[in-house]
Amino acid sequence: MNDKYKYDDIINLPHHISKTRPRMPLLDRAAQFSSFAALSGHKEVIKETERITDEMLDLSEDAKEILSEKLTKLKNCINEYPEIEITYFIPDVKKSGGSYNKIRGKIKKYDDYNRVLILDNNTEIHFDYIYNVSIEN
Repeated sequence: MNDKYKYDDIINLPHHISKTRPRMPLLDRAAQFSSFAALSGHKEVIKETERITDEMLDLSEDAKEILSEKLTKLKNCINEYPEIEITYFIPDVKKSGGSYNKIRGKIKKYDDYNRVLILDNNTEIHFDYIYNVSIEN
C-alpha cells in the first residue's frame, strides 16, 4: 500500500465525541501545551546554596565560666534594668549553621526555667546561643 493513501479510510470520519466525559474548553486545551519551567525552583535552590552561614562556635570551658559569671551578675542586678549588649547565635531555619547578631537593650525578663533572656523590645535569646554579654553602666 502506498503511504500517500494510508489513512484514506478514516480521514473523513466525524470527530469522536465522548458520551461519558464533557468536552474540554479550548482555553484548557491550550493551557496543557503552554510553555513551562522544566526546572521550576532551580534558581531558588542555587541561590539558597550560595547563601553563606556561620557555624556556631564552641566556647572553651574558661569562656563558659566567664559567661556564666556575667549571666549570674546580670540576674542579680536585673531590678536595676541595666543596659546590656549581647552577642548571640541565630540558627538558620533552612540549612545548617546560622549567623551571629549583636543587640543592645534592657532586660525585661530573666527566665531561669526556660533558659531565656527577654529584652525590652521582646527579643528572646536562649542561654545556649549567647556568645558574649556586656553590662553597660
